[in-house]
Amino acid sequence: MTKLLEIPNIPYAHKLFENTPNPTLFLYNKLIQAYSSHGPHFQCLALYSQMLHQGYSPNPHTFTFLFAAGANLSVHSQGQMLHAHFIQFGLQNDVYALTALVDMYAKMGLVYFARKQFDEMSVKDVPTWNSLIAGYMRCGDMDKASSLFSAMPSRNVISWTAMISGYSQNGKYREALEIYLEMEKEGRVRPNEVTIASVLPACANLGALEVGWRIEAYARVNGYFKNMFVCNAVLELYTRCGRIDRASQVFDDISGRRNLCSWNTMIMGLAVHGKCDEALALFNQMLGKGITPDDVTFVGTILACTHGGMVGKGRELFNLMKKKFSINPKLEHYGCMVDLLGRAGELQEAYYLIQTMPMKPDSIVWGTLLGACSFHGNVELAEKAAESLFKLEPWNPGNYVILSNIYARAGRWDGVAKLRKLMKGSNITKAAGYSFIEEGGKIHKFIVDDKSHPRSDLIFAVLDDVTAKMKLDANTTYSDSEIEEICIMETI
Repeated sequence: MTKLLEIPNIPYAHKLFENTPNPTLFLYNKLIQAYSSHGPHFQCLALYSQMLHQGYSPNPHTFTFLFAAGANLSVHSQGQMLHAHFIQFGLQNDVYALTALVDMYAKMGLVYFARKQFDEMSVKDVPTWNSLIAGYMRCGDMDKASSLFSAMPSRNVISWTAMISGYSQNGKYREALEIYLEMEKEGRVRPNEVTIASVLPACANLGALEVGWRIEAYARVNGYFKNMFVCNAVLELYTRCGRIDRASQVFDDISGRRNLCSWNTMIMGLAVHGKCDEALALFNQMLGKGITPDDVTFVGTILACTHGGMVGKGRELFNLMKKKFSINPKLEHYGCMVDLLGRAGELQEAYYLIQTMPMKPDSIVWGTLLGACSFHGNVELAEKAAESLFKLEPWNPGNYVILSNIYARAGRWDGVAKLRKLMKGSNITKAAGYSFIEEGGKIHKFIVDDKSHPRSDLIFAVLDDVTAKMKLDANTTYSDSEIEEICIMETI
């Protein structure tokens, strides 16, 4: 039976188990362990009940496997029942079972119980700390996770990865990258493939291309490119940072191992950077290889139509989702269609689409329409979009500013005055914008008129110098990225 579980052929092993006259506690534990690892998890509880009925007393291994299964059960009371039994059998001195208990509560989202159990433990090993840190990260409490991480007597690669992954998944990309760089600097623990796949999205979102290159080189040297999560993360890095040439090279390198995520990332990258025909050609190539698209694929293809101004093709793809692939359009797809129609000036059709959506439009959808109204100067629809936005996010000053600008361009100064009065009465102020710049492998954050950077005097002097040169050369037009590169090179 144990050999069958190693394969694993759990159903056949279970049949043999049922035909065993007097199964031992060891066999019960092995079968519970198998169901705990592979599911279905309710079988663990069924076997546990059968074991008690047969007069067996569970040992710490039994509860270690049961707690692992309990983390996947939707009924929290079942996990708490197992905890009660664990105490009744007097097994609460086993650090492995206790760690599994902390992990169970953390994965269930019952972090209060996980922390209570953690604090009561006289002996804790690294996995115990890791379980609670992951639990805090999962529920978005980064402060407590960070505090716990700082207090750890020793850390392993899972500890570091939990922090990096947690920050990245909660949108704290700068903090995720800082933790990774701290890990590199400390040098005691080497990043594994999960660490790499966790930090690369942070690099992608921050535009930290220099660090991303170094991480990719490390991943290749250590053979982590065999892992598709790593490959796709590198692909995302280059597409988000605008290095479509490098992204294409990676995409070609993994030609025999591409999954749907690889295709989607490449299509999205081409679409966002204006290579609309290439994105749609790749979509057709994907279909030709018999790969079935998902909802993310259609976000990319409709986005390609948006950036290419292909309204008819966008409508065709939007309708194709349901008719050919039985994919019900989600909020993201409606948002893309509103953007497509809005940019093309089809504002009434965009507004009708919002009104007929099967779900409630969110602030992104209404914000997209408001932006289109701003571009095309449609005051009537702008007011309707803004009215919905004021209800959805009354704290957001951007919506007031956009509508105010629309009024101003239309000569509606009464509307401008009304909005300013409304903002003042509601204590709504526009937050200062900021940007990130990577230089020397570090991420620098800049706010408007920010003087907090240690080299701010030099930076502003260089900026003044560059501005003066650009005024002299009035016939030359520079892009934002070129201006940024000039400023950085001058500072260096």
